[in-house]
Amino acid sequence: MDIQKANDEATKRMIEAHPILVGLGKAKEVIPGMEDNMLLHAGPPITWERACGPLKGAILGALLWEGKAKNEEEATKLMLEGKIKLSPCHHHQTVGPMAGITSPSMSMYIVENKTHGNRSFSNLNEGYGKVLRYGAYSQDVLDRLRWMEDVMAPVLKAAIEESKGIDMRTLISEALHMGDEGHNRNKAGTLLFLKTLAPLIAKVCKDGATTSKILDCLGNNALSVLNPIMASCKAIADSTMGIEGSTIVCTMARNGTDFGIRVSGLGKEQWFTAPAQIPKGLYFSGFKPEDANPDIGDSTITETAGIGAFAMAAAPAIVSFISGTPKDALNSTMEMYEITHSQHKFFTIPQLDFRGTPLGIDIRKVVEKGITPRVNTGIAHKNAGVGQVGAGLVRPPMEIFEQAILAFAEKYNLE
Repeated sequence: MDIQKANDEATKRMIEAHPILVGLGKAKEVIPGMEDNMLLHAGPPITWERACGPLKGAILGALLWEGKAKNEEEATKLMLEGKIKLSPCHHHQTVGPMAGITSPSMSMYIVENKTHGNRSFSNLNEGYGKVLRYGAYSQDVLDRLRWMEDVMAPVLKAAIEESKGIDMRTLISEALHMGDEGHNRNKAGTLLFLKTLAPLIAKVCKDGATTSKILDCLGNNALSVLNPIMASCKAIADSTMGIEGSTIVCTMARNGTDFGIRVSGLGKEQWFTAPAQIPKGLYFSGFKPEDANPDIGDSTITETAGIGAFAMAAAPAIVSFISGTPKDALNSTMEMYEITHSQHKFFTIPQLDFRGTPLGIDIRKVVEKGITPRVNTGIAHKNAGVGQVGAGLVRPPMEIFEQAILAFAEKYNLE
């Protein structure tokens, strides 16, 4: 078995992957395996009983929004009686930020990897603060979601169809050159997204007031582009799944209780998990570390694909949001070259003489060097219903990489 050759192939596929945003569709109509009584969540598999506060809050909110329950008590009863299935987004070619809750009626961005033919999906981004993905589910949160679904989504669908496809690889590459890193700083990427969509939205939406409100919603939410970027990174990473002998990580995800990874050469059914850590960072006014929930969300798919914290050298201004100094951002990227197999061809960093971003987390290097991947992330309140309380940095537990190494050695009869 040639591990080097397998890892060459895995990173080659990631580099050659070409994600294109091709459409918008209802979850139950486009996501493989989606069912009417199913909710998808971020991270590795989990039960209602083990779910953290913000994940439970997002589940309750989704059931209220879908009309499956009239109040919190009815929604909780549905979960306790097992009438609603929970399934990881990653098991359905999908990713969701923070709680990651995806329900059947939600509109989903559809991204197609033109190189390898696989598709991926992610929902619409609500913005910062008190939102469903952080576990908030008050009436104003549900009303915002309803407007996004009933008013904004049909216009976005028509606009994306009019575009004949939006090249997300090019958008991410340009955003990195403009000060983004693709995970928690997406100001440039959102403006590029808006620049592409604005004339199309104006063309397909005949009501001026509605057009204005949609453009305002997209433009004033710096995370508008995060979800299609996440879906793009999912399409990139999924292209590496199942390469015999590869030690490259193709999934990193958290559900607020567990941090989990999957490895190319070990298959999509095998998760390696350990308790998620609480991020270290900056908190919104009135909140402190004691309020924080352990790390949560599928957005670590960005680091898995070579951006996010792996590209922080391109985005020194991000430290004003997650804490630290511009030098820390540079050091974050430089350290990640130590545990990756390759460098990206299309995602490059001007501050490093256009060096490609670190690509292809190798579980062998993580364990050998004692360096775990860096992740920048939002911070959710530990209680359901509150929402976002800050942003910061976190690392996955070393234990999951050690588990993966042992499983790899057993599968391939290595000593």
